[in-house]
Amino acid sequence: MSQPLAYRMRPTSIETIVGQEHLVGEGKIIWRMVEAKRLSSMILYGPPGIGKTSIASAIAGSTKYAFRMLNAATDTKKDLQIVAEEAKMSGTVILLLDEVHRLDKPKQDFLLPHLENGRIIMIGATTENPYISIHPAIRSRSQIFELYPLNEQQIKSALQRAISDTEKGLGSLPLTVNEQALTHLARATNGDLRSALNALELAAESTKPDQDGQVYLTLDIIEECVQRKVLTHDKDGDAHYDVISAFQKSIRGSDVHGALHYLSRLIEAGELQIICRRLMVVAYEDIGLANPAGAARAVTAVQAAEKLGFPEARIPLANAVIELALSQKSNSAISSVDKALSDVRNGKSGTVPAHLRDAHYKGAKELNRGTTYKYPHSYPDAWVEQQYLPDSLKSAKYYSPNPSSKFEQALAKQYEKFNSNH
Repeated sequence: MSQPLAYRMRPTSIETIVGQEHLVGEGKIIWRMVEAKRLSSMILYGPPGIGKTSIASAIAGSTKYAFRMLNAATDTKKDLQIVAEEAKMSGTVILLLDEVHRLDKPKQDFLLPHLENGRIIMIGATTENPYISIHPAIRSRSQIFELYPLNEQQIKSALQRAISDTEKGLGSLPLTVNEQALTHLARATNGDLRSALNALELAAESTKPDQDGQVYLTLDIIEECVQRKVLTHDKDGDAHYDVISAFQKSIRGSDVHGALHYLSRLIEAGELQIICRRLMVVAYEDIGLANPAGAARAVTAVQAAEKLGFPEARIPLANAVIELALSQKSNSAISSVDKALSDVRNGKSGTVPAHLRDAHYKGAKELNRGTTYKYPHSYPDAWVEQQYLPDSLKSAKYYSPNPSSKFEQALAKQYEKFNSNH
């Protein structure tokens, strides 16, 4: 077959999608949209190879609507016009628009009316955060759904289906895959099913049959095809995510030796992106205001590592891990914002006090907007007592300085000064 295995194994109905149960599982939002045939445009975002195109394909297959695929970066406005004409003739077309965050203004202006009237149901796919990278006009006309990397068992299940499928998969081959090899393939591709299927296909097609005509895929063959060695996370072979968890917890627990050990295991597995992301999280979640300069240096180290790549990336990463592990720790920032978020999510918001409301428009004065606001810079030490929280929350306290952090001791003095009269 000329088409790649990952393409051939793409699901044609919502029931055959691997993973993303929070969206496509029975009774979940996309499942309900398909079941009710009440589709709306949506943006799917998450890492590569986890099912964005598969969901779009399955929605089209389940609804029997025409399905077209375009790329916002490389396809032209004329390509969009062709889809729009087809939608005009057939009634509805599902358009998978890859790299939707790169949609320029002329294409966007053309597309918007067709999204409004429902003739084109756009399924935008992106690896970028849509709340940051996608124009509000597109966002406001779309449901936004986050997709997650597939777990080891989900990838393994999809690989086994591809091995046994005689119509679309490799089932017509005299193929046997060693269990250890299959497990490594499921783990080493870090939740990217497309990469796993590509590696499986490469291994199957490049391995010579034995004298009986059988193709045996061993661990050595799979290692070569994914270009990643087996990494034994512990003697019981627990999930790879245990090592990531142990990495963060070792830094949080100030065990520099443990942190370097788990860093080395992740380096050996070639997982630069996972290390970088986890380091930035730990820098601000666990060190935070105890060592703001150290957190900033960790981000700089991550940027250097991403530019260098392995093997040199190990050097800035080790610098950051050692400093963060041996730094003072404070989780006051995450605790504070989570308390505030809890109130907001539980409906505790209240009306913005009149003196804080926007007064930069004609008629604001007549509405008593901002008229009694006291400008702090007009007062000694750039501070004046006035109410900032809504009336319903005026006594709320979210931030509590960490007394063991030297930096936060200075913040605590300022906090005490500003709050001594309250």
